[in-house]
Amino acid sequence: MRFIYRAMLVLVTVLIFDAPMIAQQKEEQRLRESATVMEEILNVPDSIPQELLERAECVVVMPSVMKFAFGFGGSYGRGTMVCRTGQDFTGPWGPPAMYALEGGSFGLQIGGESTDFVFLVMNRQGANSLLRSKVKLGADASVAAGPKGRAAAAATDAFLEAEILSYSRNRGLFAGISLEGSTLRPDNSANRKIYGREVSAREIVLQNEVRMPSAGVKLVQVLQAASAKNLSS
Repeated sequence: MRFIYRAMLVLVTVLIFDAPMIAQQKEEQRLRESATVMEEILNVPDSIPQELLERAECVVVMPSVMKFAFGFGGSYGRGTMVCRTGQDFTGPWGPPAMYALEGGSFGLQIGGESTDFVFLVMNRQGANSLLRSKVKLGADASVAAGPKGRAAAAATDAFLEAEILSYSRNRGLFAGISLEGSTLRPDNSANRKIYGREVSAREIVLQNEVRMPSAGVKLVQVLQAASAKNLSS
């Protein structure tokens, strides 16, 4: 009996001390998955138009968003947002802020599926909205299904009127998709696990309050290699 008690005490102690580390590792893995998704999408021949990426202030990557439904559908995903540094978003890509995607949709949907999402934040108004609080797409910030491939070049100006352009990848297929009604919000809990203290998305992106986490280096390198300068101005 005494042996069982001691074994349970050791197990509880291990769980108490290891839980924060496990939680941090989970968020770090999410950053690495985001880098993989972004790199793979950028390597698709008919993917995000280069001129749109070069005009984006921020990029949000949501790997493996789960969609579940039976009559009433919903989705939930967690990922990250990386913005160009500087008050005017004209510098190199900075450290990642963790974000959550939540939403619902009506319709006959049975079963579940996993989809990767990428959002291009096209102007300062859209970026500042996301840095403040929860944003409802289509209401608090305008969103449009992003164009893809070279054929989109002629329509660039029309798409730049949207604050956020959204893309999805499911079962190898990449396309623009409208996510009106969904919400994007800072994931404060995940940011705390990544950076080891309470820090807001605004502090991460605009105020140089944190150092680049090692798990986020690859994603930033991918974006920097794909679009080193902001050409929106």
